[in-house]
Amino acid sequence: MEEMEEELKCPVCGSFYREPIILPCSHNLCQACARNILVQTPESESPQSRRASGSAVSDYDYLDLDKMSLYSEADSGYGSYGGFASAPTTPCQKSPNGVRVFPPAAPPPPAALAPPPPRNACLTCPQCHRSLVLDERGLRGFPRNRLLEGVIDRYQQGRAAALRCQLCEKAPKEAAVMCEQCDVFYCDPCRLRCHPPRGPLAKHRLVPPAQGRVSRRLSPRKISTCTDHELENHSMYCVQCKSPVCYQCLEEGKHSSHEVKALGAMWKLHKSQLSQALNGLSDRAKEAKEFLVQLRNMVQQIQENSVEFEACLVAQCDALIDALNRRKAQLLSRVNKEHEHKLKVVRDQISHCTVKLRQTTGLMEYCLEVIKENDPSGFLQISDALIRRVHLTEDQWGKGTLTPRMTTDFDLNLDNAPLLQSIHQLDFVQMKVSSPVPAPPILQLEECCTHNNSATLSWKQPPLSTVQVEGYILELDDGNGGQFREVYVGKETMCTVDGLHFNSTYSARVKAFNKTGVSPYSKTLVLQTSEDTQSEEQTLPFPVPLERSQLRRMSPFSSTLNLQPSFPGRSYFELRSSAHQLSLHSSLQSLNSAVAWFSFDPASAHADIIFSNDNLTVTCNSYDDRVVLGKTGFSKGLHYWELSIDRYDNHPDPAFGVARIDVLKDAMLGKDDKAWAMYVDNNRSWFMHNNSHTNRTEGGITKGATVGVLLDLTRRTLTFSINEDQQGPVAFENLEGLFFPAVSLNRNVQVTLHTGLPVPEFYTSRSAMP
Repeated sequence: MEEMEEELKCPVCGSFYREPIILPCSHNLCQACARNILVQTPESESPQSRRASGSAVSDYDYLDLDKMSLYSEADSGYGSYGGFASAPTTPCQKSPNGVRVFPPAAPPPPAALAPPPPRNACLTCPQCHRSLVLDERGLRGFPRNRLLEGVIDRYQQGRAAALRCQLCEKAPKEAAVMCEQCDVFYCDPCRLRCHPPRGPLAKHRLVPPAQGRVSRRLSPRKISTCTDHELENHSMYCVQCKSPVCYQCLEEGKHSSHEVKALGAMWKLHKSQLSQALNGLSDRAKEAKEFLVQLRNMVQQIQENSVEFEACLVAQCDALIDALNRRKAQLLSRVNKEHEHKLKVVRDQISHCTVKLRQTTGLMEYCLEVIKENDPSGFLQISDALIRRVHLTEDQWGKGTLTPRMTTDFDLNLDNAPLLQSIHQLDFVQMKVSSPVPAPPILQLEECCTHNNSATLSWKQPPLSTVQVEGYILELDDGNGGQFREVYVGKETMCTVDGLHFNSTYSARVKAFNKTGVSPYSKTLVLQTSEDTQSEEQTLPFPVPLERSQLRRMSPFSSTLNLQPSFPGRSYFELRSSAHQLSLHSSLQSLNSAVAWFSFDPASAHADIIFSNDNLTVTCNSYDDRVVLGKTGFSKGLHYWELSIDRYDNHPDPAFGVARIDVLKDAMLGKDDKAWAMYVDNNRSWFMHNNSHTNRTEGGITKGATVGVLLDLTRRTLTFSINEDQQGPVAFENLEGLFFPAVSLNRNVQVTLHTGLPVPEFYTSRSAMP
């Protein structure tokens, strides 16, 4: 019962409701508190004057007044804009809930001398902040919540001190029984002396004190009267207005044309609906209790696993003697950091779930007490709101709420295989590897050929290999025996490279990659181009079918490579997508540029992310930030993509950038050390990595804006732009490893991904500078 206490307290005074009234928004207020927070405005600030002048409502008290006033509450009739007296000049102050509160008024004058209600009186609900305009009846136009009063009486009775005997002369003892006919509480000695069980008193009924106290306070059900016709009792229920009405309302009031039903039938129906809703919520509460037990057990398991892991780590470090001592402290620090992170996540979830469970339990107990009431009118006044609250609370226990956010295992493993001379590179590796590194691809010599200054290469995985491969990286040298350069990254197993130098010898090799890592290189293949443009087809020294030399394969990740100008007069590499006969050229002399084609990855995204437009458009069904990654990861080269803002409501802070594959998916991008991002609102932006905020820059986004992300792994930098203008300085430097495009957003944002774009002008001009 104690958890229900918050449901029984006024949000203004913080005490139990006294003479509570029901507002049209279904919330309750003490009548005295409602009188204190009335807002009285002069004629010049009335809603009609505001609309007539076209001026915007700047104060909080009139937020969405047209939508939230009593006049628009399903034609409820609780009030309208006109017909008020002029506003008084009583000084007022701001209350904690943000509305203007007038000081306590003097004792009310006699009815004959009472002033008319103030003109343009307005009441703002302190819970939902809806502005309500009063009519000429003032606060008397709001129905009184007798059902809530009954619940509060029973709650206070249950907490009251033990009842005492009413006949003890000195130091009354605790009462043992109560006589219903005498209406007196007796202790055992006084009962034997004053109320013997014989004669006429033998027929009296004695009950326990608690039951007697309740029966003493119970009175015949109060028949609630109509607020519009005070002499009429409620007899029917208006379905359209969702309120009890009297016979006179049906005859001459605004409910005459509305659909009405019997009050008793609707009472029973709504009680049944509330009971059914409580059944589902009760199941959720039971699951939450079991989930809390599971979380508490996880805390113990994390503690035990942490101790065990630390002991193992110390043993391995001691085995490497002096060479490992320099790294031991750093490794233990990382384990403790992981340990504290796991504990913090689980404990935060325990705290969050405990608060939510307490609120749920309080609501359940309150609803059960409401169901016990036998006042149909009072019950129907609050039943709809309670049913909505129960369903809303049940939805809050939905998918993902009762799932641990952290595992108890430590996904770390100390690799002690390296030689002692490499001890300074010792670091953790993942203990649980989803799949091994792919095997080296095999170049299919029978399908590889050259034609003029073009070369076609084909490869495959080893026949017995079962390791999943996410893509391949093809590399060629510069034709002069120089270093290898990437010319293709993608899932295809055949690629044609055009624009090679005539009469040159190139070396080619390929490697595979997946989330675990990159395979070793295949064997190197040597390719010889023709002597000039009129030469016939030049093939490798093995039989090649003529039709295979014309094969082209559309790649999802095309790129353009320009070699260093060490051999003037020669042309440059060009990767061509022959399926569309496109040729991509680069004017840069020192950059390896790449045009990436990819989409968002539903497999690795958070469950709340919503995909559309062939996984190019994403939004979210949660108010919390959720992360989604791109399907393609980058480890080398220059890559640029853009995201257009399709929807931007209520000024959220979406974040854009790159991340590791194991980045946190249920927090803003950049909160952990696995992401590098820029988060931006409608006015400014910040860079964020490992929850560190830097480089605040003016300029934000709106609907229709475009955010650009430029990842230059040749220079190991990350740069951002908004509407094709660079946003701030270079955001991050010294980037190494495998990075995936990433976005975090909530339900107020929708973005669309645009790939296959050239490098923006602000970067090309900067790169061309000496």
